Amino acid sequence: MVELKDLESKDELVQAWEQSKENPVLFFKHSTTCPISAEAFKQYQTYLESAGDDLDAYMVKVIENRDISNQIAEETDVKHESPQIFLIHNKEVLWHTSHSKITKDSINEALQ
Repeated sequence: MVELKDLESKDELVQAWEQSKENPVLFFKHSTTCPISAEAFKQYQTYLESAGDDLDAYMVKVIENRDISNQIAEETDVKHESPQIFLIHNKEVLWHTSHSKITKDSINEALQ
């Protein structure tokens, strides 16, 4: 199972972007007060339980870390939504989606 790490500082975000040169990186933007986000997070966790070690996984709690969430929107040029997921490799967004489209299967497809 891939270890899920919280992104809580801009330095950690920079390190995650750099890590995308080595391995694909998933960023998950999560609202801890939203039931849709809670369901998407379950799907994300389910995917991570079966994922290989050649992936780095992160979560940004958008209420608690609004600055990090905004920085991701700015750097990816993708409008903020929550929940939202991004697949990053070599510092480029390969795929992103949001809300009920975040499923174990959609994540798996994106990483194929």
